[in-house]
Amino acid sequence: MSREFTIAERRGVLGLGAVATVVALQRSRGRNARFGLQPTPTRVRPARRSRRDDPRPSVATPGADEGGASTRPDGPVTSRWAVFAAFGLLAAASQILVVQYAPVTADASRHFGVSTADVGWLTQVFPLVYVILAIPAGLALDRFFRPALLLGATLTAVGAFLRLVQDDYTWAFIGQVVAAAGQPLVLNAIPGLAIAYLAAKDRAAGIALASSATFGGMLAGFLLGSFMPGEHNIRTLTMITAIVAMDAALALGAALHFVKPLPGAETVVSGGLRTLRSALRNRYLRRLCALVFIPFGTFLALATFVQPLLEPAGVHESTAGLILAVTMVAAVIGCGVVPVWADKHHREIKLMGLGIAFTAAACLHLAIVPSGPVAFVALAGVGFFLLPALPIVLSLSERHVPEAENTAAALVWMAGNLGSVVVATAVGFVVDSPTIAFLALGGITVLALPLLRWYQRLEDAPTSASGTSDRSDP
Repeated sequence: MSREFTIAERRGVLGLGAVATVVALQRSRGRNARFGLQPTPTRVRPARRSRRDDPRPSVATPGADEGGASTRPDGPVTSRWAVFAAFGLLAAASQILVVQYAPVTADASRHFGVSTADVGWLTQVFPLVYVILAIPAGLALDRFFRPALLLGATLTAVGAFLRLVQDDYTWAFIGQVVAAAGQPLVLNAIPGLAIAYLAAKDRAAGIALASSATFGGMLAGFLLGSFMPGEHNIRTLTMITAIVAMDAALALGAALHFVKPLPGAETVVSGGLRTLRSALRNRYLRRLCALVFIPFGTFLALATFVQPLLEPAGVHESTAGLILAVTMVAAVIGCGVVPVWADKHHREIKLMGLGIAFTAAACLHLAIVPSGPVAFVALAGVGFFLLPALPIVLSLSERHVPEAENTAAALVWMAGNLGSVVVATAVGFVVDSPTIAFLALGGITVLALPLLRWYQRLEDAPTSASGTSDRSDP
């Protein structure tokens, strides 16, 4: 396996991290309204069940008494920016660990005496561990927010230092696994941290700063490797990133200890496994998880293999890197614009269908005319039209599973990450045959259309007098 292949894998992971940041930001806006921390206009959605007409008793808003009156102080609330600054350091440190070996793949391969594919697993372990820990992390943050966040910080720092026990690949891999276990507890805490420590007027800025910290960590990780090339610098690089992770974890621990949350801004306590069972029984959610599996997997496979697949057509690594950069930018813009428009005009399912159809057509064009210009247009369109399916699905899951929204989101993310692993692995077997690989990706993507129709039938089912639709399968 070539060096270019492993670098492409890293870019794919980073692209998904960028999209995850946008989705976290969007989810926080919805949670703001439900916690009463940021008013939003009420909007009626015809023939569609929502929280506003949910017949179940409403959940008490934090900071409100039994009669619904707010118990928050009348005066202005001061945001606890120290906590967010410390959290930003930890978020950046976690992303440094993710990308640390990406710019020095060949050097790390020689230093550890393993293949470049083995070095690639030092990064790929992060999304794989996320698939395993998505649900437990979501439940832990819902029920024990601060302890769970501190556990995530501890795992990040401990994992970073475990790589220094012995200067070999085994301990490097063990340390990355431990740090990867802490990542879902860290990054998934952004919305809850904003609710607990920032005033409503500052929440958007706080989320943006936390998001910027994750990108800053990715950038710092690449710059460290770029400025410290050579296999003799691998251990020094590991020591630097371990110290950064330790300092960030200590800073967050001190901030959480000395800085108190906003009055009444406590996070919601979930019902634990009862919440999980409720989410798993929901037919809407099960179909949404099946639906998101393919688009997420197709995107990561394209981001992972674009360079080796286009190399026979004369597309060099630098050009492939630029194509991926444009694709990631288009994906982030699409995730910020398309779901908002779709929600406003009630076109979520149609836009998901458009994204799936465009991606299948893009793969077909790349199979017939593999070239740099075609790849620029095709992959930018894929990023803009296909990736917004994920935030759209998250929005739909929150609408249909209001009693278990965080667990529902964890299940959606788990399905997406699992799709990434499965589809990317399948395409990897035919990466030496670009035409077959692109045609296979197009065929896999088309399979999402009947899944979308399957979900749409449930959306279109008539509602009963209680306001719930017929959830029985045909």
